[in-house]
Amino acid sequence: MGTGALCGILLLAGCGPARQAGPPDRSPLGAADAPARLPVPHGKGSHTPDDFNGDGHRDLVLGDLVKEQAHADDPGIGIVYGSGHGLDPGTRQLVTPGRQGAPTDGQLPALFDAEATCDLDKDGFTDLVVSTDPPYDGQGRPPVPLQILFGSPTGLAGRAVHLTVPPVARTGNDWPDQPVCGDFDGDGAKDLVLHATGGRLTYLRGPFTRKGAPSRAGAPIQSPGEVPTGPAADVNRDGYDDLVVRTAQGTGPSAVVLGGPAGPTRTGAFLPSGIDVALGSFGRGKALDAAVGAMGGTSLRYDLPGAAKGSLASPGSVLDAADFDGDGRSELLSSGSRLRVFQGRTTGPSTKATVTVEPPATGTTRVVAVGDFDGDGRADLAVRTYQSETKDTVAVFSGAKKGLVSAEPAVTFSTSVFRTETP
Repeated sequence: MGTGALCGILLLAGCGPARQAGPPDRSPLGAADAPARLPVPHGKGSHTPDDFNGDGHRDLVLGDLVKEQAHADDPGIGIVYGSGHGLDPGTRQLVTPGRQGAPTDGQLPALFDAEATCDLDKDGFTDLVVSTDPPYDGQGRPPVPLQILFGSPTGLAGRAVHLTVPPVARTGNDWPDQPVCGDFDGDGAKDLVLHATGGRLTYLRGPFTRKGAPSRAGAPIQSPGEVPTGPAADVNRDGYDDLVVRTAQGTGPSAVVLGGPAGPTRTGAFLPSGIDVALGSFGRGKALDAAVGAMGGTSLRYDLPGAAKGSLASPGSVLDAADFDGDGRSELLSSGSRLRVFQGRTTGPSTKATVTVEPPATGTTRVVAVGDFDGDGRADLAVRTYQSETKDTVAVFSGAKKGLVSAEPAVTFSTSVFRTETP
């Protein structure tokens, strides 16, 4: 989590701290010694999150790949596919706008940025929503910058299609972007919420066609803010996904907006100003809780939407939530000058039961994703340490029943492995 537009999503691009002095570099092999590329296993469809080939194993999305030389063009988006023993850097795919992008007015996009993942067409294969740079002269309403890459038994296959946003679902001349996936109306199909303008959100009901059109879309809905933030979650356990909506980009207040038969139309709880928001079950009650990260510490709101108050002294302002030890409660991951995991307990995240994660390289370390990549019922932690435009290290730490996360990464590699892909 997601972000993602805001970095609280942290499932795709992530954000995080600059590492201080750390352990000696244990950098993985570079492009020249990359593991041989393996075929993507054929899947039959699954309900596993981020499973583009539908084989039941979670996959990893990597944006901002390292380049062969500084200031080169963006190489695209990397996908590392999962297996029965976790992520396998040999089973990988490079997605580029030149090969997979859909043209706008005859012009292919120059960039792909990963934005959201979910099964939009309800076929059992996760799809990837990307943002692009369509041509726009600055006059009038801009084009829709979002495209959909559909999953399949062989992973993300074929060219992307433009996401259709009907004119009735737009307002003003802002870009319709920052998508958040979720089943906000409880019908079993994934919907999309997009940024609109003027305290409104664009709401597109799924399932979506293979041409990128929603099943239904109405006028933009009123909202306490206009910057949707994921990942969505059913915070009050009523069968409808909910999301966090910010009043503005960057630091500021936000609110939990509750889903229902009409979609995400009800404000459930207002949250204090902060840089990032993470939703999780930190241990206070039956509903989910919110952690709001700010420079001075973390504000907690328990049992949403009731939002009983709490706080946590933490230097981290960028947050994630995941159950690393498999006990049913979420741990809080804080990215500040250090990566720290606060154990979830019945009284909330513990400042005494904490683990500091040491990446295997020095540089700027960001959380890429949290999720169960090895299928053991415990969340794992994927981080990327950026050393330069041409050098990085991705490390995946396994969740653990004791110790929360493994001391050493189970998988390490560099995103330079995607340079071995044939253009």
